[in-house]
Parts: sequence; structure tokens; C-alpha cells
Amino acid sequence: MNQAALHRMLAEGVLKNPKKASPEKLFELRLTTNLGLIKELFTKLYPKELHPKSFEKLIDLLPALFKTRSEELKHQDLLLLKKGAWYQSQKMVGMQLYVDLFNKDLKGVEAKIPYFKKLGINLLHLMPITTRPKGENDGGYAVNSYTAVDKRFGTQKDLLELTAKLRANNIFLMLDFVVNHTSEEYPWAKKALAGSVKYQGYYHMFPDRNIPDAFEATLPEVFPTTSPGNFTYRKEIDRWVMTVFNTYQWDLNYSNPQVFMEMLSNLIAMVNAGVDVVRFDALAFLWKKIGTISQNLPEAHLLIALFRMCLQTVAPGVILLAEAIVAPRDIVKYFGEGNLQGNECEVAYNASLMALLWNSIATKKTLLLYKSLKSIPQKPKETTWINYLRCHDDIGLGFENQHIYEIGWDADMHRRFLLDYYCQVLDWSPATGYVFMHNPKTGDGRITGSCASLAGLEKALSTKNQNAIQQAIDKIIMLHSIILSYGGIPLIYAGDELGTLNDYSYLNDTHKKEDSRWVNRPGHDWNAVKTLSQKEKYPSVIFHALKWLIGLRKKLGVLADSNNTMLHETNNPHVLIYERTGIKDAGVLVLCNFDEHPQVIDGSILNQLCYLKNGAMQDIVSSKTISLNSGLVQLDPYQFFWLMKA
Repeated sequence: MNQAALHRMLAEGVLKNPKKASPEKLFELRLTTNLGLIKELFTKLYPKELHPKSFEKLIDLLPALFKTRSEELKHQDLLLLKKGAWYQSQKMVGMQLYVDLFNKDLKGVEAKIPYFKKLGINLLHLMPITTRPKGENDGGYAVNSYTAVDKRFGTQKDLLELTAKLRANNIFLMLDFVVNHTSEEYPWAKKALAGSVKYQGYYHMFPDRNIPDAFEATLPEVFPTTSPGNFTYRKEIDRWVMTVFNTYQWDLNYSNPQVFMEMLSNLIAMVNAGVDVVRFDALAFLWKKIGTISQNLPEAHLLIALFRMCLQTVAPGVILLAEAIVAPRDIVKYFGEGNLQGNECEVAYNASLMALLWNSIATKKTLLLYKSLKSIPQKPKETTWINYLRCHDDIGLGFENQHIYEIGWDADMHRRFLLDYYCQVLDWSPATGYVFMHNPKTGDGRITGSCASLAGLEKALSTKNQNAIQQAIDKIIMLHSIILSYGGIPLIYAGDELGTLNDYSYLNDTHKKEDSRWVNRPGHDWNAVKTLSQKEKYPSVIFHALKWLIGLRKKLGVLADSNNTMLHETNNPHVLIYERTGIKDAGVLVLCNFDEHPQVIDGSILNQLCYLKNGAMQDIVSSKTISLNSGLVQLDPYQFFWLMKA
């Protein structure tokens, strides 16, 4: 059973008035409720015969961690616990941003709270703000601390003031917890380099190549171009250190229970600053085992569930987001399976939907989109997706080969086509993107570029082709209409609401120029924001269209995620149709045309689903009643409808 739901049921009487409830008594209730599952998870990972006193240390640790949480946040936890699955609400709309690229520092972000509210944003994902190495640091994902704010962003006081202001404005905050690795400058790593046997045990370290070579036999390379291999030799200690991502990022050894407990303490210290959502970074990699690819292992799922149960016990208002960019069938596993169903992460990235949408833009067809989405098992009812078009990272092409073959395409050739389409190999393609981490051994690669540049706006503006400019704008708005209406939390990357193009300034930075992902991490265009009243300009067109859609989304209760998204087939391969089903007349039907030419579908589909009345349909986006022509529904290039039931 979902433990959070069980807590609410057991505490229902007390939670009727959370402000008068005793956080301490409810903590004891949560600890008692979760204790059996916590013990089961812990002892599976850390058998008592090998770690005789470790579980007792964890049980002593949990009350101590609870005491570190402020009274304000303890009561905030109870308010959110009473609300239940608040993150499934249709009122949730997020934005991801780099603090310095958005508006200088934390104070700058605080100053822009009115901007977020104007657009309708109430969930902020701030990219890493903690201290990191001065040179290469993987965009802040090489951490020197889990709590200390890097001076370029401000101070700990600035962070606390920001989180207080966000709470006062009903805006939730998400921060990253880099759970898989630390930087080589982290205190544990420094002590390990100084010869401490204890802290060498916090990482995967080996005196020769025997075990590393055994791992390498099956381990893939994450960054084959800039960081080939998975181990780095450190001559200071004559040891090989596991570094799956970059040489300066050391993988933590979670087979050591002390590592888990110290990282749990780091997690609680981080959320005690006022964090509502924790993005568990690279969680698929947490457990390492020779003879496997060391991703998505059963032990990793046990470990994530253990983190979740302990976090839920100490800070039940805080939820976990799974940053698992894995095969479609593996993604839902991070919500939990079997007796862990609903007891791992509450939220996960819908990476499959993201990649499939870009695939449909390139192919102008929805065949793979339908095939793939229909194969993904239904998620647990108290979980939800993050739906997004892009993030700070690259766009991977992790489709199931079988699905590509089933629609009559060759998998390798299709991926090659997508790279060519988006990365400026095909002259006729409107996209302006770049290849990230091309692996010459396998031919694999990923795609980088801003949403607007990938959609064709950059190229269209450079050629002053008005028709191409309009089609690019229509693509951008249509794609956002999907993430705003599909089941889950829509997350907009800062700048996409303005149609911001690629940023090539990173090429002048020694520490960034080898990482093409920086091309899609532009600074925020505040000059464009100043001219939003000039509605003929493309940033204004995109901004006001998204603002309108966000406002519509928040009014439509049927868009809350209750596993109520249903795909509908059509005989037109260019059109996507899905329904957000509701009780009686509450449904919304979404139609999207992925082609550059007008497309039609048989109106009988809409009639069967009760979205036609007297041969007409009601589009709530345009607030128009649209009559059918000869019983057909026509969609112009990249047009979409949100239809209400007749």
C-alpha cells in the first residue's frame, strides 16, 4: 500500500486541523507506520550479519533528523499531508532555470516572483546552487557541498528568504540532490585522497585494474567523447576510482550503509531550507554490480524506496522526482512495483513523451508516438509525470527498437535520420540543433538546441521567411499545448515561453566550449519581456499564447492527473488525439496536427466520443464553435484544438 495514503488514513482525525496538530506525535505515528518497510528495505541492502549495528543507528538517526526541521516546515508538512497528492493538481505548472542565467542570483529570482505569477508558474526548479569546482563542474552537478550556497548565487540567508517568499506566494521549490556522486573536491573525497581508509570506502576504489576491467566489460559510456571509460587513476593514492560521468565526479559506494545514512542526513539538511520537491539526480546509477550495466538494478530501487520512506517519515510534505532517463518500460518502475508500488518516487520525468514529440515533429507522423505510449504500463494512482519539451540536458533517442521496426522503419537508420534532421545535416530541415556526445563506436548521439531553434524559428528568422516563422511559432505553441494538457505537471524551460534561440556565447568559455548542451542554456531575455505589450513580436505571441493555455489548464479540473489520459486512434498518421476523461460532461479532447499541410479526420470519431453537437465542436482555446465541412474535421498546419463535450 502507498505509505503516504496510509498515514493520512491513520491520522485523518488529527489532520482535520493541521495547525493545532502535534508534529511530534504525528512523527511517531509515521515512524511506527513505516518502520516495518524501512527495516525490510534496509536489511535487504545491508544484511545484519554483515552490518550488525547499522539498522539501530538508522533508527536513532531519524528522530534526530526530525528535530532539525523548523516548526514552520513541520506544520507545512502537515498541511500538504492533509491535501494528499497535491502535485497531481491541474493548477501545477513549473519552470526550470539556471539562477545566474535567469536573473543573476537568488535575490534576482526573488525579484521576478511577479513574472512567474503573471505567466502562471507555481513550481520552480532551480538548477544546482551549491558550491562546485571552479573549472569544469557539469553545470553544478559536481558538488562540493549539499547545503552551502555558491557565492555567485548569494548566501544561505538569501536562499531562506527566497523560500519563505515562495511559500508566501504559493510557489513550490524544487532543487537537485546529486545522489549518485560527489565532486573530487568534496570533503569525503579529499579525506580519501589523503589516505583515509574510512572515506576511501565511501567510493568505489581499487588498487589495480582487475575489478575495473571486469566492470568495463559491460558498462556503457555516458560521455564517450569527453570522458571515455568509467574509472580514473589517482596517483596520490595509487587507486582507480569509479567515475561514470566525468573524471571529477566520484561515484558513491552505497553498499556501505554509512554512505546511505550520511547522504540521508545531507538530504534532510537540504530540504530543511524549504525545498518541496527533490530531484533525485542520476538515480538509475545508484547501485553497481559487475556483469551488468549498473543501471536500473533491483538494489537501486530498494535504495530509492529506503530514501523515500525515511524522508516521508521526517518531512512528509516533501516529494521525490525521479531523474531516470531510461527506456520507456523502465521509467514507470521508479514509481515502485509490487509491495513498493507508489513507495519510490511520487514524480518522474516523462522522457519518452518528450523524445516522441520531437520525433513526430521531424517525421510529421504520430505512428511511433502512439505505438510507444500505448506500451507503457499504467503508473500507480498517486504518482504523476513531469511533462516537458526539453530541459538543461540533451534529447536522447531512447525509443524501443521493436516499436520502430513494427511501424516499418529501420531502428538504426531512423535514429540517424533524427540526428541529421535536427543537427543541420539535411539542408531542407528547418531545425538548428547540434549533436551531443556522438559515439563513433556505436553511431549513437543525442540532440541539443533550444526549443525555438529545434522547431525552426532560428533558421526562419535568418532567412526572413514569414511562412516558416509562423510555422515555427505554431509548432512551439502546439507542443506546449500538449505538455499543458497531458496527464502530469508541465515544466517549461525558462526562455521557451519567449521563443529564445540558441546561445553560442558558451564557445568563448574555456570550461564550457566542449559541452554543446550549453547552446540550449541561454540567458533570459528581459528585453523581450519589456516589450510583451507589442503583441506582433514573436516573443509576445508565444508568451501570451502560453499564458492563455496555462490559465485554461488551471480552470479545468479534468486536467488534474488521475490516470485519466486516453489515446484515441485516427486514420490520419499526422494527427494525435487524446482525451482527458472525466465524469459525465467533464472531458477534454485534444487534437494536434504534426504536419506542415492541412489534415482532416472523420468527424464520426468526435461524434462517438460525444464532442459534436449539431455537426459542430466547441474549441475552448479559441472560444469558438467550429462547424464541420462534409463531416470532416480540418486542422491547419500545426493547429490544435481543446474540445469540450457537447
